[in-house]
Amino acid sequence: MNVEVERHTGIGEILAKVRTGTRRMTPEETEAAGRRGALVVDTRTEHQRQEQGEIPGSLVIDRTVLEWRLDPLSDARIPEAVDHDLEIIVICRQGYSSSLAAASLRAIGLWRATDMIGGVEAWQRAGLPLTSGPADVRH
Repeated sequence: MNVEVERHTGIGEILAKVRTGTRRMTPEETEAAGRRGALVVDTRTEHQRQEQGEIPGSLVIDRTVLEWRLDPLSDARIPEAVDHDLEIIVICRQGYSSSLAAASLRAIGLWRATDMIGGVEAWQRAGLPLTSGPADVRH
């Protein structure tokens, strides 16, 4: 009897794969990139943003619509999504889901998409500014 065992890939392996060859940003690099015009995109939930604060100058885009809002070919894109050469830095709470989101953006041709190491928790530890809002929320 020849039984094949199906191999499942865990999230840790997937995360390592999508980060391979990607230059992720530190909080300080992310802040500087935002000042020079990069799109800093916060995908945290409203509750997380209320709890931790808002990142000045960031755009808030729900993870469920991220690709549609940033794809320059999408009818649902935001005005800033002008071409595939955009520098985009995705931020989440701890820097895990943002890696997966940035990989998804690269898969649709946004080749400069990356994420911030450590998420907003690292931003806080670096002593970078947070505000109580209002946030620039894009639906």
